[in-house]
Amino acid sequence: MTELNTPDLNTSELHAWLSQQHHGLRTFKTFQQKLETLSRDAPEQRALCRLLSSLVGSYVEAFDEEPLPVAVADRAYGRLLDLVASIDLHANADRRLADFNRIAACDLLH
Repeated sequence: MTELNTPDLNTSELHAWLSQQHHGLRTFKTFQQKLETLSRDAPEQRALCRLLSSLVGSYVEAFDEEPLPVAVADRAYGRLLDLVASIDLHANADRRLADFNRIAACDLLH
């Protein structure tokens, strides 16, 4: 598994890491852990990290200790990849707010 360099993280690096992972729940749990580390190490990204972590956390909770259908896992993984790819950490405030609102409205299950 490729490591993330969290202090200098950008969304393309996060997307590259995620794109190399398996579609299972372990990837989503690890992603959450990496977001927690990033939130601590890069406080200017804390809101983004919390939104993404909440999104992923809802998905993990839905299937924790339950069988995860392959089609559901593939669809959720693809949605998360697309979402991470669309985030621009260097955008102006309006674009950042739009990114936050898109993340908050996202549902990995539907």
